[in-house]
Amino acid sequence: MNNNKKIFKSCIVLLFLLQLNFNVEMYAGKKKEYLVTAFGAVADGKTLNTKAIQKAIDAANKNKGGRVIFSKGKFLSGCIILKSGVELFFEEGAVLLGSTDPNDYPKYEGIRALVLAYDSKNIAISGKGIIDGQGRELALAVDSLHHTGIKIDPNYNYRRLRPSDGRGKLVSFVKCDSITMTHITLKNSSGWVQCFEQSSNIVVDYVKVDSRAYWNNDGIDIDGCENVRVTNCDVNSADDGICLKSDSPGLKNNNIYIANCIIRSSANAVKFGTGSYGSFKNVTIENIQIFDTFRSAIAIESVDGAEIENITVSNITAVNTGNAILIRLGHRNGDKPGYIKNVSIKNVKAQIPFGRPDIDYDLRGPEVDYFHNPFPSSIAGIAGHSIENVTLENIEITYPGRASKGMAYLSLTRLKDVLENIKGYPEFTMFGELPSWGFYVRHVNGIEMKNIKLILEKEDFRPAFVFDDVNGLVMKDINVPLDKMNQIVFKDVLSDNLDAAALKRKSEPKQNTFELPTK
Repeated sequence: MNNNKKIFKSCIVLLFLLQLNFNVEMYAGKKKEYLVTAFGAVADGKTLNTKAIQKAIDAANKNKGGRVIFSKGKFLSGCIILKSGVELFFEEGAVLLGSTDPNDYPKYEGIRALVLAYDSKNIAISGKGIIDGQGRELALAVDSLHHTGIKIDPNYNYRRLRPSDGRGKLVSFVKCDSITMTHITLKNSSGWVQCFEQSSNIVVDYVKVDSRAYWNNDGIDIDGCENVRVTNCDVNSADDGICLKSDSPGLKNNNIYIANCIIRSSANAVKFGTGSYGSFKNVTIENIQIFDTFRSAIAIESVDGAEIENITVSNITAVNTGNAILIRLGHRNGDKPGYIKNVSIKNVKAQIPFGRPDIDYDLRGPEVDYFHNPFPSSIAGIAGHSIENVTLENIEITYPGRASKGMAYLSLTRLKDVLENIKGYPEFTMFGELPSWGFYVRHVNGIEMKNIKLILEKEDFRPAFVFDDVNGLVMKDINVPLDKMNQIVFKDVLSDNLDAAALKRKSEPKQNTFELPTK
């Protein structure tokens, strides 16, 4: 099994290297250059240059490809359409500045964005310049159109006071092949920052995202794409940092490699879902630094019928993060539940604060509307549809403690009262008050936990682990505070190997597990 995983990972890395080499060779050769200023663009930050920039792109495309160059200065523009064989190159000090007029972003093939491409091949955005969408100003302009009655949004969100349509994305590529994004800085989107949908052979390398302009500022969205490599990126976003989606049935996210990234988010750092209708297979995530993130460091979710399998996560550091790990199989939409199986999470070190970690963020994620104590990590399927074959190894999580029965209390005799929330929005808070402080595991078939260290900063009256309806549990080298009894609680658990003698103790040896009566 381990040899097969090594071979698979080597093949994936080789595939990405070949693709990266292909893209580099394609764009490294001598290409004809098209300066946007030669087509009438003015870098004064005031002149609308949409038509001039599009003329440069069209000329490069007509002549079998080329490099469209933005020199130093600010180029104001509405929507531009990137076409096959064309690279947008930004010299240092060059800025593509998005217009704040919603009328400058008409839909093209159903897409609304500052920079978009549809059914194009061999396209690139590169250079040390900036794409700045001026998203807050644009979003507020869209909002104003609704409230003045000029352009009514039928799906306007009155609860959160935000429009659902008209904001658009900063960069959006749909049904494209061979995409390269390197060294560019993406700022201030009115919606998702960059979205790759139904595309393949994608390289995103050394891209910086700094977008806290408005709601839904996902840093990098990968929706139904294959052969994707995201590396060396720095993401600071007001919504999910790096998000794998499958927003329509049949979409496949296969052969994806995410590594060496830094993420700060007012939502989740790395997330599968929420849209999860298709599949997520053969995904490797490694060497990720996460900080000041409101929700989960790693969230793996199938709630719309998605098939999730062969997921490898390793070397994750998360500081001041609301939750370390969430794995959720639910049934919100779709004819039947999907599945989650063969997930390996290794070498994780996380620190969970007391209270929200994004308190100093200018855009903060929405809090839950009920009293609760600090939440544990959760791995939860639904009855009759268990998550399968999960490995957690070399995990260290520091929790704040300070739980109070006066704030919320769910006794261990009431585990049946923990919400199943089968159709709920997947989030680590979705089950309400939970009966453990470290890990809550329910409806899982095959889980191995090795070298797990859980630390409490303050006292917590709850046990460290609660397992409910779990088969094939293996626990080895578990390190928890043992200043009280029963840190590991079982209900309807079948264990292949529970090495209670291997539990590391802070105090004199004592019984550390407690089994509730079966159903």
